Amino acid sequence: MNRALTTALLGIGTAQVMKIPLGYITTRKWDWSQMFQTGGMPSSHSAGVSALATYIAMRRGLSAIDFAVSSVFGAVVMYDAMGIRRAAGEIAVEVNDLDEQVERLAKQHPGLYHARRRKALKERLGHLPREVAGGALLGVAIGACSYWLEKRK
Repeated sequence: MNRALTTALLGIGTAQVMKIPLGYITTRKWDWSQMFQTGGMPSSHSAGVSALATYIAMRRGLSAIDFAVSSVFGAVVMYDAMGIRRAAGEIAVEVNDLDEQVERLAKQHPGLYHARRRKALKERLGHLPREVAGGALLGVAIGACSYWLEKRK
């Protein structure tokens, strides 16, 4: 199988698995669903693209075109995770809060009708800068280890 692809997927998978014990440390609850959710520490998006770029840089060199492509791709992914996706999550928080406020008003005023949303909007979409940085560092370590293990063979 393609070593670069395997390295990137290993970065994503490792980050997703790490969210479980790191979540336990902060909440004191085991939440296995975090393995299949977006957002949180570390960013699996950042880990995957950083592992890929690091592996390619070490294998092909910093002047390789595929390193340039993977680096630009990685920068876009990490910027998007902190920017647009995070903003969408913040908007979802506000919409969910607004829904609760309107429901409270409807209970206080019997003539006002409000149908509560069946399902709240997903709030955890993007990442804080430290979550992206954590994922990027994890990815660099995985990319480097993948290269060194391949070189040892």
